[in-house]
Amino acid sequence: MIAFPFALARQGMRLPPLTAALSFAFFPAFCPAIAAAPAPPCAADLCVGPGFELALPSAAAALAKDGQTIAIAAGTYAGDVAVWTQHGLTLRGTGGRAHMRADGQAAAEKGTWVIKGNDTTVENIEFSGARVADFNGAGIRLEGLRLHVRNCYFHDNETGILTNNDPDNEVTIEYSEFARSGAGRYNPHGIYIGRIKRFTLRASYLHHARVGHNLKSRARTNYIMYNRIMDEADGRSSYVLDLPDGGIAYVVGNLLEKGPNAETRTIVAYGEEGYKFPANELYFAHNTLVNDGLGAAVFMHIAAGVQQVRLVNNLFVGRGALPPQAAGGGNVQAKHDVLTDATAYDYRPRAGTTAVAAGSDAGRVHGVDLNARWQYRHPAALTARPSRPAPDAGALHHVPAP
Repeated sequence: MIAFPFALARQGMRLPPLTAALSFAFFPAFCPAIAAAPAPPCAADLCVGPGFELALPSAAAALAKDGQTIAIAAGTYAGDVAVWTQHGLTLRGTGGRAHMRADGQAAAEKGTWVIKGNDTTVENIEFSGARVADFNGAGIRLEGLRLHVRNCYFHDNETGILTNNDPDNEVTIEYSEFARSGAGRYNPHGIYIGRIKRFTLRASYLHHARVGHNLKSRARTNYIMYNRIMDEADGRSSYVLDLPDGGIAYVVGNLLEKGPNAETRTIVAYGEEGYKFPANELYFAHNTLVNDGLGAAVFMHIAAGVQQVRLVNNLFVGRGALPPQAAGGGNVQAKHDVLTDATAYDYRPRAGTTAVAAGSDAGRVHGVDLNARWQYRHPAALTARPSRPAPDAGALHHVPAP
């Protein structure tokens, strides 16, 4: 059954739109004047949804041509899964998020959408319920090259996005949410990026993993910028952020939290499965790491053999040992009372605490600015960060004193 909202939610909202099933009256054949109105134009190459010739996204997948935009009307598409083979597609929810609810179905026994084409953009789509026999069912299973995901919501899947290991591949995810990934005792992850060329995660919210890591990336180069990645009250992730193969990683402006029910004590792991690339460098600036666990945390596990580590202007909150590279550099470790409201996950430093004005210019490396010019704004958005000669430690600027 396909359910569609009576009032379409504003595009760009984080939460999925409320939906209700439309009921239709059946009229006798002698009343031709009472008929369904044609759907309005959707300003795309192919239009999907009620009133259009293509009722389901899978029908569009069978007909689409390279370079087309497919507009999918907001609503719930239950049990509809698809393989997209074309190149240069834009797949966009319109009038609110279009919800791909797997309901036990999987394309090619891999996930809800299997994307085989190159240069695909996915916008304003919700994915839920991906399950397969080998416990790594994905909302999106990427087998092509160059995927851009924007303003999407992945929840209650075994894995949100799972990619291939093509060394020429690049993936960007921004302004998106990933919630409640995992499958029993097995270890899928909220996002699992293979050994690709480049991965960017920006302005996104990853939370409440049931098992495995919130984010695991084996990419050669990672840009993890201005995200909220957290267990919160009942998440059970293993690592909050896992970069097991090393490579070059820029981790800037993130909120990273280990919850009381987590599987392990480690928040960030880098290179723990062995370095796989010629260059292995970790640049970690203006992040806030919070240990809400029951014991001392391993804030960062950095495997021996790394070529370069720069930790600067980070805020470490709660019990736990810091890596030796955290000495100096504007890094601060403090108790939870340094935060405005730790129980409500308001991680802005309080005025007058040791985090305020503790930092310095983080510099640039390989052309990348390590200074926090932006900060995460909940949910899954960004706002400009105030510029100060001596910035606060951590991902967020402090709350001014009244």
